[in-house]
Amino acid sequence: MAAAEGKGELEREDVKERARLRLTEFDVGNKFSLLPLPKASVLLPLLVREGKLHLLLTVRSMQLRRSPGEVCFPGGKSEETDKDEIDTALREAKEEVGLQPEKVEVICRLVPGIDKMNHLVTPVVGFIEDTFQATPNPAEVSHVFVVPLEYFVKPLHYKALPFKTSSGYLSRMHCFTYNNREHQMSFRIWGLTAHFAVFLALVIFGKRPTFEVDYDLDNLVSSSENNFLNLYASMYEKKKSNL
Repeated sequence: MAAAEGKGELEREDVKERARLRLTEFDVGNKFSLLPLPKASVLLPLLVREGKLHLLLTVRSMQLRRSPGEVCFPGGKSEETDKDEIDTALREAKEEVGLQPEKVEVICRLVPGIDKMNHLVTPVVGFIEDTFQATPNPAEVSHVFVVPLEYFVKPLHYKALPFKTSSGYLSRMHCFTYNNREHQMSFRIWGLTAHFAVFLALVIFGKRPTFEVDYDLDNLVSSSENNFLNLYASMYEKKKSNL
């Protein structure tokens, strides 16, 4: 029994180490932190189950005014007491699902996105224990569930929606439906949450997904940064034209 547990632990560490090496190549640090936009962060919590990477997600409470019932990552707006984007993501994860900051092994920050409210949203990637038991704050979170990370490159139920940002930037929005046996529910994962999940899976697995993406997969680092800067520039131009 002990030998089997030891082997399982070694396999888990091997899966984590391969992911760490890939993720550190894509760490943007504070490269985009000084952009003049209101700040928000989300935590992309990775865990290893049955030898495979999984991603923890939440469902927003129906009591919330903004996007009730939508799937998202733990996260929210920056507060003055937060030192950086990592601080914001960890504080929000503790408030929303009871995840203690010291229980997260933070690996990197990935290229940010811009949400509907024009917040600069930074995805912070970290490992959590596979034994983590969420204690959702019912005022903010109705469900917590996990999805195999590979689902975001090889989904069973997927569609792409044409999408135009508020600044007129044309893109595609990924939309996944994931049937979760544990909850006996189907979860719809789309928007910025799906965007971050897809990018994370592309980074870690380094293979082509079964659907189209707006990246040059042979130059994922520069391509992802260029996509973001084009999005930011189009938003900035729209602001200027509205003055």
